[in-house]
Amino acid sequence: MKLNATPRLHAVMKNKGWTQVRLAEASGVPQGSISRFDKNSRHEDWHVFSIAKALEVEVDELFEITTEEDAE
Repeated sequence: MKLNATPRLHAVMKNKGWTQVRLAEASGVPQGSISRFDKNSRHEDWHVFSIAKALEVEVDELFEITTEEDAE
């Protein structure tokens, strides 16, 4: 089984009414990194945890997790 994690930070921010600037100030993550979060496939660990803590969400809420069965 393979897990796919698709970033969904901007949807979470929209639901909470947060801007990129507000999140950058609250999390310490540069605004440019927040801007590119949903486009990137790799994320700095501290960015993910800092963003989740600032938004008061669980880390997995920042991603849409899907599974694929491995082809044999």
